[in-house]
Amino acid sequence: MKAYYSDHFVLPLPTGHRFPMEKYSRLRDLVGTLSSVETIEAPAASDTQILYCHDPQYLIKVIEGKLSPQEQKEIGFPWSVKMVERSRRSAGATVAAAKTALEEGIAANLAGGTHHAYRAIGSGFCVFNDSAIAARTLQKEISPHLKIAVIDLDVHQGNGTAAILQNDPSIFTLSIHGENNFPFKKEQSDLDLGLPDGCEDKLYLNALCKALEELESRFKADCIIYLAGADPHEGDRLGRLNLSKEGMRQRDETVFQFALDRKLPVAFSMAGGYGKEIDSTVDIHFQTIQTAVAFQGLY
Repeated sequence: MKAYYSDHFVLPLPTGHRFPMEKYSRLRDLVGTLSSVETIEAPAASDTQILYCHDPQYLIKVIEGKLSPQEQKEIGFPWSVKMVERSRRSAGATVAAAKTALEEGIAANLAGGTHHAYRAIGSGFCVFNDSAIAARTLQKEISPHLKIAVIDLDVHQGNGTAAILQNDPSIFTLSIHGENNFPFKKEQSDLDLGLPDGCEDKLYLNALCKALEELESRFKADCIIYLAGADPHEGDRLGRLNLSKEGMRQRDETVFQFALDRKLPVAFSMAGGYGKEIDSTVDIHFQTIQTAVAFQGLY
């Protein structure tokens, strides 16, 4: 299974910054121990690919370092040349994973899931919306007839993805998230499921199965982009849900089995994960990779 990485494009963050940048290199170190995974440096998303989803003026501001202090605060990162390059690579990794998945069944972005980025503004540690960019790039560069389902299981609603793709019937957005968590103003996905604080395995997995049934009844996908956030886990400091490690494994299995049963390619990204201990987040992400490898061999 191919996994695309961008962790060596490190964002220079101030000491004590709450974004867990280190988790990406630690995850790649672990993935590197798996003989069944080939790690590949992520290509950078091109201006053209980014503009499938983002406003030209916004892209220019990002490239030229002209984001206002308020815009940088909304993103949560100070501007730097390295921020721009990393953001391009993170989006490019999901594009590459999506194109690879069409050929090989499943492929990974070892970062990505930047679903809070809107068409003309970044937010919540997200500069460019990699899922929306990847979906549109498949349609522009592979086939205009592809119908794509974005299954977002990060604990936070994929508000930027929902807003960018809101009037696009060829891409279905599904978000299962904590109802009372960020973002506090939700957007309208094609299918939203807000779960209560403290939600545990059984309730979550039942909700996921029903959501996938509804997805299938309303939309005939050709491929899936899956945001496998680690933040519904009980050890996450921002998540507010209470899934066990086993529950997280069953969540991933449910999505990959749904795809395999229908022979749908899956490109997946790590999305969020803010464990009280960084080890627990890396462990959940690594479990997702291992689960994906098992399924990729069945395609």
